[in-house]
Amino acid sequence: MSLKVYGIKNCNTMKKTFDFLESKGVEYEFIDYKKQKPSKELLTSFIEKAGLDAVINRKGMTYRKMDEGQKQSLEKTESAIPILMDNSSMVKRPIILYPDDSISLGFDPDLISGKI
Repeated sequence: MSLKVYGIKNCNTMKKTFDFLESKGVEYEFIDYKKQKPSKELLTSFIEKAGLDAVINRKGMTYRKMDEGQKQSLEKTESAIPILMDNSSMVKRPIILYPDDSISLGFDPDLISGKI
């Protein structure tokens, strides 16, 4: 089974995810947001499956440095997508896309184990 794992290579949560998948012998394709910015279509797909709030990483420095107006723009999908495309570190990570077209967000070993 091959998965697609979206995120940023140097993120600690991503490293845990890679280690976990490798320990289970799971093949995956890694898509690094820093090398390949997420497209509008990809973000729309993630938002449709998980909801806008779940896709936005509000714990990171990029989000915390935003002014209130920018943060308000993240409340609606139409205005949030361009911001997420330009600031890919604000997209939750990892996002794992499974062969059945479902996704999971964040590193949750139990959830991932149930899907692989």
